[in-house]
Amino acid sequence: MAEVSTGPAPYIYVCTRMRVRKAKLLPREDYLRMLNMSLPEITRFIEETEYKSEIDELGASFRGIDLVEVALSWNLAKEYQKILEITPGALHQFTMSYLRQWDIQNVLTILRGKYQGVKAGRIKEILIPAGKLDRVMLDRLLAEESVERIADALRGRSLYPVLERELSAAMETGSFARMENELYKEFYRSIIADSKSGVKGGPVFLEYIRLEIDIRNVQNLFRLRMGRMDGDVRDMMIPGGSFSVDELQRIAGMENTDDVIDAFQKKAGFESISALLDTVREKRSIHEIEIELTRIMLGEMERLSKRYPVSICPILVYLEKKKFEVQNLRALARGKEANLSSERIGDYLVM
Repeated sequence: MAEVSTGPAPYIYVCTRMRVRKAKLLPREDYLRMLNMSLPEITRFIEETEYKSEIDELGASFRGIDLVEVALSWNLAKEYQKILEITPGALHQFTMSYLRQWDIQNVLTILRGKYQGVKAGRIKEILIPAGKLDRVMLDRLLAEESVERIADALRGRSLYPVLERELSAAMETGSFARMENELYKEFYRSIIADSKSGVKGGPVFLEYIRLEIDIRNVQNLFRLRMGRMDGDVRDMMIPGGSFSVDELQRIAGMENTDDVIDAFQKKAGFESISALLDTVREKRSIHEIEIELTRIMLGEMERLSKRYPVSICPILVYLEKKKFEVQNLRALARGKEANLSSERIGDYLVM
């Protein structure tokens, strides 16, 4: 994509706007307050925030948890599209590349929903049309009668080669996990290629993406170990991070968890998660580990955005923090609907 602007002014403007947007995200104190609210109280609280227009617009059609779910999805999708509209040049290209991950999430949500017999309307409520597949295309996929026809409708799209290769096995096993992993591996391969294409700001984008890959690989490895999965794990690892897939396979083969942690901590660049990995020695649950890794990742991304204040980093930090705000609000609403305790719900929040 060609540059559409000259000079640093448009980049400075957009990065400044991202910091303003980030400042409007809900603080930790608001989540703690909502933990002690009922679902109707949470809905009223959300209505007084940046989600007001969606709550008001959808209030006549939805109630309770459905209203919260749909309003959050609409708000996130619209916010991401607004950001794409104001980002110039290389920033636009990198942002669009990064948002393609929503195509993966939406297609997998549709495939899993169709496979499990979930009604199309219910699936639609949780879709986030923030990638290249817009609302019209997602509606078309939802209208298809079978999983196979959904995949065929994506012929010619970047997702299709993986779907064509993996869908049959996913249907036979009833699990979409391997296909999901292959889709994300292709996604990261593609954005790494974008970052190395010579476009301005590419090295900074690459540093950010490698951090994300590292966190994902650490999460996957511990998830596999706690699931007692033996053998070759290389297919489950994402290439392009600080560790090669062969190094990750060697680490996965270590019998002692302390040895695994030591191997990660000895790697240059892993200082930021060393303290967290020490807590794994205390046999914490995989859920606790994943939440903490996510918090560490956001902290490191924030650090990168401060080191490179006029770059893709402030945009990506906001995209991620906005995403987790929506996930937090969704977890709060679902937890209250299920009558979970405040302590249990709090365990699922990234604050």
